[in-house]
Amino acid sequence: MNSRHNNHRVVVIGKESTGKSQLVASLTGGSSRASGFRGSTVACETYRGAGHTFVDTPGILRKSDALTTRTALGQLEQTNTVLLVVQATHLDDELADLLPLVKDKQGAVAVTFWDKVNATEETMEGLERLSRASGLPFVPVDARRLSGDQRIQLLAGLLSPEPFPQGIQERAGWRIEPKPTLLEHQYLGPVLAVFLLLLPAVAAVWAANTFAGLVDPAVQSLTRPLAERLGQLPSPASEVLAGRYGFLTMGPLLFVWAVPTVVLYSLFLSIYKASGLIDRITTTIHPLVRPLGLSGRDLVRVVMGFGCNVPAVISTRACSSCSRGTCISAIAFGAACSYQLGATLGVFAAAGLPYLILPYLLFLSATTLVYVRLTAPREARSPLNLLLIEGRNFLQWPGPSTIWRETRGTLGQFFLKAIPIFFVVTLIASLLDWLGVIWNLAAALGPLMALFHLPAEAALPVVLASVRKDGILLFAEPDLVEALTPLQVLTGVYLAGVLLPCLVTMLTIAREQSKRFVLKLIGRQALAATIFTVLLAWGGTLLSR
Repeated sequence: MNSRHNNHRVVVIGKESTGKSQLVASLTGGSSRASGFRGSTVACETYRGAGHTFVDTPGILRKSDALTTRTALGQLEQTNTVLLVVQATHLDDELADLLPLVKDKQGAVAVTFWDKVNATEETMEGLERLSRASGLPFVPVDARRLSGDQRIQLLAGLLSPEPFPQGIQERAGWRIEPKPTLLEHQYLGPVLAVFLLLLPAVAAVWAANTFAGLVDPAVQSLTRPLAERLGQLPSPASEVLAGRYGFLTMGPLLFVWAVPTVVLYSLFLSIYKASGLIDRITTTIHPLVRPLGLSGRDLVRVVMGFGCNVPAVISTRACSSCSRGTCISAIAFGAACSYQLGATLGVFAAAGLPYLILPYLLFLSATTLVYVRLTAPREARSPLNLLLIEGRNFLQWPGPSTIWRETRGTLGQFFLKAIPIFFVVTLIASLLDWLGVIWNLAAALGPLMALFHLPAEAALPVVLASVRKDGILLFAEPDLVEALTPLQVLTGVYLAGVLLPCLVTMLTIAREQSKRFVLKLIGRQALAATIFTVLLAWGGTLLSR
């Protein structure tokens, strides 16, 4: 018994979207740093409080080989005390799935979503029967509003943990499903799901670009004098600090244009996740994208890349191993991040052709789907590749604190992962520019632009966009943009956007997967982008005659 009291490390285990992070935050008074979608904590987080150290693990997907599920199961091997979190609405099913995983461990059971169950004498008696049959304390809670008595009961159960049985013959005897909405409608559901999935990206980009357009002139006027002074330093210091791709030159572009997009997009998607809407969308769109080799959950992560590719790639840890590579490829190819989309809008505006954004997005979406279908492994496209969601989830109004916890996770990934890589890429781009490598490469590739019905001058923005997606903005240079037809503007922007992932995305993928994976992805994406761009350039020319 003494060993039980001395073991204060508690691993929190449960399926996705059961309120684990919220429950641990309520128990300890700490802030949840969960990141990803569908309640997915993509890495284990540690919370200290109430005399315990809680390890919040990623949500377990039944019969899944996702990295997050393997991470959660790996934590079980390192501890004896477990807080098992199950949903009251699907209590019997979740106990049947999870109890075999925690056999030979000890702990307590938190029954979340108790507010969805009528707390009658009958339901309380059902929990008591389960408790007597298993020897475990079953504590019903609403993770968002944990009462003092519930907190005391859970902590007491963890201080004197009981062994978990492999299974329980006794059953609670209820299963509660929420009422269907328009998202479950046979015909309107998929249309509404796609609309809702794209809405945050459109709204975030529009709002952030409007804000940046107002703020950017003031920021430029403040930084210009310092940039001029730093530009007088000896090379290559002047290039790195204040050159065309230097820290001070490109920094305002990052913090004025990209950061607001990421913040707003993270906020919108946090509302989706905290309300349970993202689960409904995922379930609805899954049948549409499964034949392409993606799950509904994967497509959500691809759209997440419109804010920033870095947290989108990291969140693929919760993908099945058979579809993770395909999902990453789709993000690298078709998820136009805030840099890329902002630069694209800037070029179209400079050309006086803002309407091109619609054919651009349509062609980008269509070619991304074709690319995914052609490159996805057979097992990912199998009809047996089912989405592992245990029925419809409940929709609820999210509280401000819950929204902030979800937003904080994505922003943390962006600022801790993407920003350092941004400065590394800025350093590399500055040195390449100083050495003349970028110009020489653009000059060498200039003649190849004829393949895409583009002038040789288009090679420079294409090359720069392969380093940083805001290089697309060079198409907005007056001498170049005025010489291009609307079709050539569309073709050049598309080619620069999809020919290669930017260096930030490449480095993130290499860290998540391997260098070999990145090299294979680069070759495959460059070939596909070349073919699609040729079809756009010459097909459009033929149609316009």
